[in-house]
Formats: sequence, structure tokens, C-alpha cells
Amino acid sequence: MSSTVSSQALVEELQARSREVDPLVNAICTPNAAALTDAVRLDTERDQGRVRGPLHGVPILVKDNIDTAGLATTAGSLALAEQPPPPEDAPLIQRLRAAGCVVLGKTNLSEWANFRGSASSSGWSAYGGLTRNPYALNRSPGGSSSGSGVAVAAGLADFAIGTETNGSIVCPAALSGIVGLKPTVGLIPQQGIIPISHSQDTAGPMTKTVMQSAALLTVLTGGGTDYTEHCRGDDLSDVRIGVPRGPLWGYSIGLDRVTEQALELLSRCGATLVDHLSLPAPGGDEDQLNVLAHEMKIDMAAYLATRVPGGPKTLDDLIAFNRAHADVELKWFGQELFERSAATEGLDAPAYVASRHTALAAGRDGIDNMLRDNQLDALVSPSYSPAWSIDLVNGDNVMGGSSSHAALAGYPLISVPSGLVGGLPVGITFSTTGGGDATLIRLAHAFETARIKENGPFPTPEFTQWL
Repeated sequence: MSSTVSSQALVEELQARSREVDPLVNAICTPNAAALTDAVRLDTERDQGRVRGPLHGVPILVKDNIDTAGLATTAGSLALAEQPPPPEDAPLIQRLRAAGCVVLGKTNLSEWANFRGSASSSGWSAYGGLTRNPYALNRSPGGSSSGSGVAVAAGLADFAIGTETNGSIVCPAALSGIVGLKPTVGLIPQQGIIPISHSQDTAGPMTKTVMQSAALLTVLTGGGTDYTEHCRGDDLSDVRIGVPRGPLWGYSIGLDRVTEQALELLSRCGATLVDHLSLPAPGGDEDQLNVLAHEMKIDMAAYLATRVPGGPKTLDDLIAFNRAHADVELKWFGQELFERSAATEGLDAPAYVASRHTALAAGRDGIDNMLRDNQLDALVSPSYSPAWSIDLVNGDNVMGGSSSHAALAGYPLISVPSGLVGGLPVGITFSTTGGGDATLIRLAHAFETARIKENGPFPTPEFTQWL
């Protein structure tokens, strides 16, 4: 995975690319001034015979809700932008540095990972501004890992880190035509990530290729499993894949058409497709919101306690800050989700316990029962609707997506590009039970390999408006 080109040359090339392209898409909110120095040091190590691993000297971008010592970590909010940087790296960043990765900088996100107000627009934050889709500058990049997805698609780095609670990796990956891997919750340490929900949050790779995601997941999980070993070509003759038409299809004619072509390609790879299945509805919206609201209040206070004294310590503090800076923070949408969360009564509250049980059962029972009853290795579905028009006044107009069942269950997902709808990227999502990350990597790599044989490399963005 490591290039024969020096890390210094790679960093210089990407920094030059960023100066040229990032003003168009606004993916990077905080460059790392030490990146070039770090690259030179790692080149010296290589020259002296020390290579830390396949990602030695590889530049990487990190979502701006993951602690990086010495770099602002804000979740897109001015409330944290005014505070000193975190005193130490999150464990996952420690693993990246130990593997020899060069942190190029932080990427913009949907403020507070899209859990502050219901009318939010993906890719906008008060700190980072508005990130735009490189395939259509007036279309959404998806969220909340908007900057990470756009940065990879725009050629600002081949490797980035995103985080997901429900769709925040796979959605921007699909909309920007890259690979997005949401691992099983708990596979990567959650410490040092600005939280929404400990039962659903996870970091994960966002990359150009499945092989790159596999290599990055190997590092992020501590190196005990080499996930690149599961990238084995495109023979799927021993695999059974379920196709749950309901409720994951039917919201975009163009997306369905491209996904039907993807199914044909999987069949030609030898996979047995068990079609016309249907997952149960993934629980009520009220139960899902109830879980996130209760967990956010507790988890956010625990996170804020790790930052230096003098800053906000509770959700109430953040709410008060937003009110005091309403002309910027509340310019486009409100904070009713923050307020709902602040009013919750802890994780022993009957309302939380009941909603958590309902949501967990809806996610896990739906996926596991389908896999067991049909003797399946995984499921496949359309990823997300094509990128919608940016509308800061009314917020996102998402027609549909693939992430909710896995989100509630804490199970893994991987989105891989499948084609274009009107020039806009779309993808397919593979899902399976908890701990099945290697299976998803194998399937996604096989599909990616077959698609490239069939259609050639995925088209690169042209940074133009879309009519």
C-alpha cells in the first residue's frame, strides 16, 4: 500500500492540490501545519530501514469530531472552536500515527454530526462553512462525514476517516462516488470521538478503493486482523446474498436501475442472489430519536469533561452558547434535538430502556432473522438517493437510504460506487451481522473489481454546477 514516492512528495502534491481545488468544495477546515515535517521524519525512518507497515508515510485526513492533539477538534461548532485543542490524540489517531500515517488535517462535517436541529443541511457547520459535492457544486455532499467523502473524491487524499451514527459514512461515500466502511460498533475505540450515541457511534475508513479501506481498517482495529487478505478477486460462487426490496428500494427510479445492473454483475461473479425479500420497518422514528437523545446527554458530558477547563461541560452549556451566538450558530436551523436531549432523565429512565429495547430488536432481529432464514452471507441494497440540491433554508431532502437497520443493531455496512444517475454518483451497500466486517470487504472488493472490468475506472469529478 505504501508508495515508492516519498511521503514528503506526496504531502507536497496533496497540499498543492488542496490550494487549487479545496476553495471549490471546502472539504478541509483545519490543515495540519506539521504535516510536511512529519512526512520528512517518516521518510528518514524509511531511509534508515524502519518501515512501520503498509501505510508508512501515507497522508490521511480526519473528520473534525475526532480528537487530534494540537489541532482544533470542533464538531463544526464555534463553542469548541474557541477552546484549546484536545490535550491528546484519540486512540484511533494514536494507532494511525503508530502505523506511520501523516495527518494532513481535519475535514469539515455537518455540525454536531447532524444531531442539533432537524432542518440541518449536510455539509454545513458554523466553523467550517459549507462543503460542496465535487460532482455537482450545487448538490449536497451528504452527511455528516461530508468533508471526508468530498476530500477523497476530489483527490485531496486517498485516505480519510469518517464517523457514523446512522448513515454518516455510507451516505457521503455514496454521494461522492467513493468507498465508505462503517465497522461493527465497538471494533474501533470510541474514546476521543465527539459523541451522539455510544450504542451506534463508530469511526471508519473513507477511501478510493476497497483495498485501501481494508488496509485502513486493519490499522484502526489494532492490527490483529489483516482485512486486506479478504480482497480476493471477483469469484463469489460460494456466496449467498439477500436482496431486501422492502423498504430499501423504490424511492429513486434511476438508482433502482443502476442497482439492478449491479445485481446482474454480482450474479456473473457467481453469487447466488435470493431476491424479493423484505426487512421489517426499522422501528419508529420516536424510538430511534429517544435512544439518541438520552445517550447524547450522558455521552456528551463525559466527552466535554476530557477537554481543558473553562469550556462548555454540558449540553445546557452548548445550548446557551448557541443562543448567545444565534446570528451565526442558529442562522439556518435550530437546536431542538439538543433541547430534547438536555431534557432527558438518564439511562435508567423507563422511556429510554423501552426505546432501546425496541430499536435494538428492530435492527438485529430484522437482519439476523433474514440471514438465518435464508442461509445468507450478507444483504445488498441501493446505498442512498442521488445527491439532492443544497437548500440551507429548508434543509436536506433525502429520498431514502440503506443505513437504519444496521445503525440500530450496531452492525457493519460498506458502500461502494455502482454507477451514475444523471452524472451523479450512486452506490450499493452490503450489510451483514455484527462482526462480519471481513465478509463485507470481500463482497465489496469483488463487486468493485468486476465493475471496473466491465465499465472501467469510476469517472472523476469535474467541479461544475448541475442543472
